[in-house]
Amino acid sequence: MEGAPDYWDEAARALAARDPVLGGVIARHPGIHLVTRGDAFTTLARSIVGQQISVKAAQSVWDRLCGRLVTLTPAALARTRKPALRHCGLSERKADYLKDLARKFLDGDLDPARWPALDDETLISELVAVKGIGRWTAEMFLIFHLLRPDILPLADLGLQRAMRIHYNGGRALSAPRMRRIAAPWAPWRSVATWYLWRSLDPLPVDY
Repeated sequence: MEGAPDYWDEAARALAARDPVLGGVIARHPGIHLVTRGDAFTTLARSIVGQQISVKAAQSVWDRLCGRLVTLTPAALARTRKPALRHCGLSERKADYLKDLARKFLDGDLDPARWPALDDETLISELVAVKGIGRWTAEMFLIFHLLRPDILPLADLGLQRAMRIHYNGGRALSAPRMRRIAAPWAPWRSVATWYLWRSLDPLPVDY
């Protein structure tokens, strides 16, 4: 499968063998997989811009921001004054969040070169130290940008819905119960989550 993470085929086979429900979902969605996009700073900045607004509104703000900065780098964002960021459509809070993100990249508090050596929880802790980045955003970053194979985003509404449908007759599941159901998926819980998302929406999304 061209462009797939190197673990993808092995993970899909293992998940299908361990879990008949997932096996059915995987069989219905052949030939698609996670694909990483963009650089780390841009991906995190875009996730902040898109919080709590529609996809269309987020794209509009993002386009104006990119037009204002020309090149979206930590240095360019750090030297842009807050009124200019607000003029792009950012709220006061999101402008602060982006400034904090830029500072942490410039200061080395966030250093992508170090991330391969960090386990998932340590890296999530570093990311949530940035203003405006919560655990869900950090988990989406680990799944979609870093392609970490074993993330289980229990707070994700799509995963909750898919697990209710496939494993509990549409009834609500507690986080501990979700974790127990997902235990056999390790160390490929990101892959299982991604296929469960596909069961709700066949078209992959970016974060």
